[in-house]
Amino acid sequence: MDQFFAAVEQRDRPELRGLPVAVGHDGQRGVVSTASYEARRYGVHSAQSIQVAKRLCPQLVIVEPHFHKYKEVSMQIRHIMQDYTDLIEPLSLDEAFLDVTINKKNMILAVDIARQIKQRIRRDTGLTASAGVSYCKFLAKIASDWRKPDGLTVVHPERAQQFIDQLLVTRIWGVGQKTAEHMHRLGIFTGADLRRMSKQHLVQEFGKAGLLFYDFARGIDERPVISEWERKSVSCEQTFMEDIYTPEAVMTALSRTLDELLRRLAKSGFRGRTLTLKVKYGDFQQISRSITSGQVLTDREQIEPLARELMSEVDYGSHHTIRLMGLGVSLSAADQATENATGETRWRQLELPFEPWPDDINS
Repeated sequence: MDQFFAAVEQRDRPELRGLPVAVGHDGQRGVVSTASYEARRYGVHSAQSIQVAKRLCPQLVIVEPHFHKYKEVSMQIRHIMQDYTDLIEPLSLDEAFLDVTINKKNMILAVDIARQIKQRIRRDTGLTASAGVSYCKFLAKIASDWRKPDGLTVVHPERAQQFIDQLLVTRIWGVGQKTAEHMHRLGIFTGADLRRMSKQHLVQEFGKAGLLFYDFARGIDERPVISEWERKSVSCEQTFMEDIYTPEAVMTALSRTLDELLRRLAKSGFRGRTLTLKVKYGDFQQISRSITSGQVLTDREQIEPLARELMSEVDYGSHHTIRLMGLGVSLSAADQATENATGETRWRQLELPFEPWPDDINS
């Protein structure tokens, strides 16, 4: 989908159309979830601080997110996709892979299916979507972003290598800012540069990811579209309005984070034995601590002593304030090994924030 959260807000609030819009909490610690294309012209983008976004675009309109509405629209789009195939692998609320090799409409060309889905999304939701069509996930994902908004790009197998060779490495899946900087130091700026590197050298420089980069540079991606997923963890995190550092404030925050974790565990029915504490300091340094129990973690009596034990290992104070705290329960390494041996496919749930807490947490 194109600028999904912002597009939904502009659809439902006509007065926002044509204006630079950012969806996110307008506060000192607020972060942009999605920016409209009007805002992006000023350099506003997702995951950016709201305060930075407002400096870049003084006329920026900040809209509080309405996640329940985005989920409803996402399900509406999913139902449209299911008219064509059941092989749907969601990446997020607004993005998914579809395998239409065999499809419910018996259509021959995938591009025709993509065009129909786009038309139906516009008709039924009033929103635009961009689509990428190719023979593998890697190329379909890049193609979907190629002509946004409202784009449709096809990468034919016969032209795939030419397409990849001219790609900037920053467009390649798995290449973030730090990896890109590392590649640039090695003289790798395009797909063609990447393809000239040996597999051994890429593994030496990037570890296991080097194998992926080696294949991607040659248009090789054999990952199937997986429609059945099973949760691997449940977690939550909270960025504080102001950094905390006193033992009282930290323990209060830990207790409130545990409350939210317990709520999510009860709702999901997830059963795991490993508890992980995540802490991000005021200087953005991040650490995590984990402990595995001999029993499934489901209630406060089990989890709270473990959470306190993990927090006792964390260094904090006025010299080292805490900006963010998170807790999660996951499968232990032994549990994962056992379940991997059965051939089941699993996924790791995204860490989602919850409602802001009162400003009196340091009191």
